[in-house]
Amino acid sequence: MSTIALAGRPAAIRRARRFHWPSWRYYILVPVALFQTLPIIFLANHAFKPLEELFLYPPTFIVRRPVMTNFEQLLLAASALSVPFSRYMFNTAFITGVTVFGSILIGAMAAYPLAKHRAPGMNVLFTIVIAALMFSPHVVAIPRYLVVNRLGLIDTYWAMILVHIAGPTGLFLMRQFTQQVPNELIEAAKVDGASEWTIFWRVIMPNTQPAWATLAIFTFLSVWNDEFGPLIYTRSEAMRTLAVAMITIQGGAEVVARQGAAAAAAFLMTMPTIIVFLLMQRRVIQTMAHAGIKG
Repeated sequence: MSTIALAGRPAAIRRARRFHWPSWRYYILVPVALFQTLPIIFLANHAFKPLEELFLYPPTFIVRRPVMTNFEQLLLAASALSVPFSRYMFNTAFITGVTVFGSILIGAMAAYPLAKHRAPGMNVLFTIVIAALMFSPHVVAIPRYLVVNRLGLIDTYWAMILVHIAGPTGLFLMRQFTQQVPNELIEAAKVDGASEWTIFWRVIMPNTQPAWATLAIFTFLSVWNDEFGPLIYTRSEAMRTLAVAMITIQGGAEVVARQGAAAAAAFLMTMPTIIVFLLMQRRVIQTMAHAGIKG
């Protein structure tokens, strides 16, 4: 009996070590994760602070006396705008939705031939895409405006959609992930008589779902929070987006009195981006896990 117990002890010790070792990782990762959520916690508490707590020095991290006055002030400021607040919401939702859908479709359609076809000039085209990643968006702001103006798209939805719909970052991400799709799947589809369009929809898109989900998040964040584009490409107030409306609400003659409304506006503008990320975070993790692996 004792011999059997001694023989089984090393295995039990190894199992115990394997069980306790991940806990040490959690002791490190959990505080780091909590530290990274501090800005979101501060933003949420800041939206419910009364006006006297907003100007405390040093500022308080946790709200002491939460109130809903900031959201009431935000509604009053929004009702005083020259354009109904629902118009800003519709503009933002429409521009963001069309841009996200178009970015996924165009990025995937361009990535498929670059990754799975060996036509002449493909490497040159991809090199141009890589070179485009080095330019800051502010550097190409003037050429973009000149192109949009020549096309006669100023003060239209397309002016704010086309400038985001075919970015080099999305094409690079989709091309790298499309390369991991096994060539055997494409060859099997061709043997079954599938056309290139069928292969794209039935093979490429389902197998690159983590990549275009990640692209959807990145595009949503950039378009939803864009303040620069609507100010440049629009002239009428009815074409402005929610981000520009929030700037108008935060400004004005009553800057100090509207700090509570500004805190509530910042909280409401951030919440959709957090919700979208939480819904698609698993796809993002899959994309990052496979980003450097070539199938």
